Amino acid sequence: MSSNSNSPFPNAEPPTNLTLVTPKSEPVDENPPQFQPPAASPPPSADVYSEFNRISELFRTAFAQTEGVASALPDSHPDSRAIILVPDPQTQASDVVVPEAPGGSKKYPTRSSELVRVTDLKPNDQSYFRDLIRRARMLFDSLSVFAVSEEEKNFDPTVNNRKPRGDLKASALMRQSGLWMNRDKRVVGDIPGISIGDVFFFRMEMCVVGLHGQPQAGIDYVPAAHSSNGEPIATSVIVSGGYEDDEDAGDVLVYTGHGGQDKNLHKQVVHQKLESGNLAMERSMNYGIEVRVIRGFRYGGSASGKVYVYDGLYRIIDTWFDVGKAGFGVFKFKLVRIENQPDMGSVVMKFAESLRTRPLEVRPKGYATLDLSKKKENFPVYFYNDVDGDHSPVCFEYLVTAVFPPYVYNLGGSGGCECVDGCRYGCFCAMKNGGEIAYNSHGILLRGKPLIFECGPHCLCPPTCRNRVSQKGVRNRLEVFRSRETGWGVRSLDLIQAGSFICEYTGVVLTHEQARLFTMNGDCLVYPGRFGHRWKEWGDLSQIFSDYVCPSYPSGPPLDFAMDVSRMRNVACYMSNSSSPNVFVQHVLYDHNNVSFPHLMLFAMENIPPMRELSLDYGVADEWMGKLAICH
Repeated sequence: MSSNSNSPFPNAEPPTNLTLVTPKSEPVDENPPQFQPPAASPPPSADVYSEFNRISELFRTAFAQTEGVASALPDSHPDSRAIILVPDPQTQASDVVVPEAPGGSKKYPTRSSELVRVTDLKPNDQSYFRDLIRRARMLFDSLSVFAVSEEEKNFDPTVNNRKPRGDLKASALMRQSGLWMNRDKRVVGDIPGISIGDVFFFRMEMCVVGLHGQPQAGIDYVPAAHSSNGEPIATSVIVSGGYEDDEDAGDVLVYTGHGGQDKNLHKQVVHQKLESGNLAMERSMNYGIEVRVIRGFRYGGSASGKVYVYDGLYRIIDTWFDVGKAGFGVFKFKLVRIENQPDMGSVVMKFAESLRTRPLEVRPKGYATLDLSKKKENFPVYFYNDVDGDHSPVCFEYLVTAVFPPYVYNLGGSGGCECVDGCRYGCFCAMKNGGEIAYNSHGILLRGKPLIFECGPHCLCPPTCRNRVSQKGVRNRLEVFRSRETGWGVRSLDLIQAGSFICEYTGVVLTHEQARLFTMNGDCLVYPGRFGHRWKEWGDLSQIFSDYVCPSYPSGPPLDFAMDVSRMRNVACYMSNSSSPNVFVQHVLYDHNNVSFPHLMLFAMENIPPMRELSLDYGVADEWMGKLAICH
């Protein structure tokens, strides 16, 4: 990690106290999948809603060439749904020449053959790499969401029933822009910036950050052809239930080698051979090189039908050839998890699932109430404290939505849309948003804006309208908890997808003059105008399109009101402050048209695993505790 050439943020200063330990002479590298790059971006549109239309045109044109490549595949081909080709994993070309522009060509260089292990990271180094990974993943998620939204506009199920593949488009664009990470070194062990428990919705995202370099195969390895000693080395494996002979006990895993399986039947049909990834696993065992283990689970909320969670480092301690359940020979590898690592992400996910259904059986002590909202929210808000006897959160009246002064609703203005069958691009409310609906068909925010107009009580569209997201309330099971380190905090018992709505930040809204009086009385006030403008980061495509401009419309005046939470509040008031938050504030209007008093809606900046603390950028925090004083 000595250079920052592959960082998505080249102006950032890398830490200088990293210790890189190179293993024995056998490590090398493997070529990752090679992709057809998108075409050059067109000039901006001059339409009145130029920014949205221009970005839409950039996406459409950028993928025109790669869609032509994918269409050459027969429908029966396993990659026929791909916008970009996924090469045969056995193909190990040193580099691939792909068209860059008419009359030119572009070579993607191979990954470095140097195999390294990153050790002794200081806290500031960990923060540095964590932020790099976080921002790269946020760019990937933003690209994926926007790309799928573009395809949905012209989607006709009678002509094509294949689901859009935003993950492939996002990875191709990031590769073309040189934003794939960990390319200059092949990292053995933990990837700096990736934590145990991190969740990925797509395998291509793991390729982008360097956690697992194979878009299809379960074993990621350095091929013998590129090894300095002519032997392959395995670096990571994915366990997702694809092989019937796998035995997974968590800390101990019996992993079946690859090859010889019918992909449709998910059964062995021929004997496996000690070659490719199987040989790499045997060689990693021989040299004592640890491998990363990622587990895949079925998940209905994912476009791929699965989620992948990083579970930490394992050592291969044994291997043998055995007869599998289907009667064919398979190679088996026994992996044992290395001690003194954080809890496995897969275990935490299963623990959270049990809490959702039988919390008192799993944790008989610590719950003060199983619903802090007293059934006001769509899902119960748990309150857990096994640290001390402080149960003060139950003493406040739970407030689902902000209370605005009555005169806010008296502001005149035009009515709502007339889309009785549901809103589409071009409806009245979409025009107020600059010509777009702010969310995709799954309720994911396409990109942050200064202000978003949702359909409201004056609109004729049905409650199922895609432009009614944040007003519908909480969708996840949230929990307020007590921590010995940071005081109060909030976490979710559900997996929260990047760009999805979490909850509103509520309180009683006060004018500037009222706030001065309340401050004299010592009441707890929050000043929304001080919150960090993190909405600018969600959907920021400036690293992909050089002429991308941050949205400035719709807009409103600077917020000049305070929010009293001394007596009435909700779960959001207990979220911690962070300089690298996983939640951001998005201003939204739906029940009135006064742009000076928007709702403070909270959205996820990244995929947030169950039981991971939610955090905001408050702008101004308590000097000692790192969060608002109201949370004490």
